[in-house]
Amino acid sequence: MAFETISTLPEGFKGVNTGAEILMHPSGKFLYATNRGHDSVAVFSVQAGTGRLSPIQYISTQGKTPRNADFDPTGKWLLVTNQDSNNAVVFRIDQNTGRLTQTGSPVSVPAPFCERFLPVGK
Repeated sequence: MAFETISTLPEGFKGVNTGAEILMHPSGKFLYATNRGHDSVAVFSVQAGTGRLSPIQYISTQGKTPRNADFDPTGKWLLVTNQDSNNAVVFRIDQNTGRLTQTGSPVSVPAPFCERFLPVGK
């Protein structure tokens, strides 16, 4: 039995779309999902106690076919790579609302596949 079914697309979207990355923010307050076709990140708030989702925002990934996404270790930034446009974009995460704001222009990344933040040696 399904707990909840919710679309990652804005109301009225017409076209082909598949989901890609699904990430829970380290705070547990927000969920982020990338859309291939709509080429966006869907942002949801997570209701404390029930875990139910409410849509907050749909924001363009500034590229085609988002492949992967990851939070930086602080949870303040979200990096998204776009497979078919060979670029990456960084979003600032509002820690109170979960909303994303693009920071700067997309950066060229040949054949992006998967990004991860690695610890720096001391």
